[in-house]
Amino acid sequence: MAKILVCDDDKDIVEAIDIYLTQEGYEVLKAYDGDEAIKVLKSNEVDLLIMDVMMPRLDGIRATLKIRENMSLPIIILSAKSEDADKILGLNIGADDYITKPFNPLELVARVKSQLRRYTQLGSTARSDNQSEFRTGGLVIRDDLKEVTVDGEKVKLTPIEYNILLLLVKNQGKVFSINQIYENIWNEEAIGADNTVAVHIRHIREKIEINPKEPRYLKVVWGVGYKVEKIG
Repeated sequence: MAKILVCDDDKDIVEAIDIYLTQEGYEVLKAYDGDEAIKVLKSNEVDLLIMDVMMPRLDGIRATLKIRENMSLPIIILSAKSEDADKILGLNIGADDYITKPFNPLELVARVKSQLRRYTQLGSTARSDNQSEFRTGGLVIRDDLKEVTVDGEKVKLTPIEYNILLLLVKNQGKVFSINQIYENIWNEEAIGADNTVAVHIRHIREKIEINPKEPRYLKVVWGVGYKVEKIG
């Protein structure tokens, strides 16, 4: 049974989310500000975090930044703000998904299931055959270990970042449009996916490239999409 932490200073919202997630068979933990969420995460094995942005004491933005320092669990940001800039901010601080209030509870449940499915796949170590290693130049992905290294140094990626990079490295030289990347990774129709994919691509570059502004591996094909170069 997956364990989900819901953090929002509005107790009615927390209780409503609790009802829907419990009906789906999830165990729900509760917190009402960022400090409390961090304490819960330190004392429990949590599979996914739903985090509100506007909260007293420690808000969701600062709390997520702290959590991302040493945890890679999926994080879904909740906020009353719907502007693109706020969505990008949520993704920039390490969130995997973003939902604006008021939200459809069924959509939230669907997104929770989608994130958990990807996270579970990322954590699986069942495969150990020779087809589990992919490399280009000094970039190596060991899919059996879910491990990425660049020139022998381990790189820490979020589940979404890992899956995007794996998709591109497994198909070296092939250009994927933003919509194709989104539909492959999120398994849903790409509507307004440009900012979401672009933010994750930037994060990947910052982690695997010596100079993200002049990338060696993850290249943009202007007007078309992205690809990973095939290097010797």
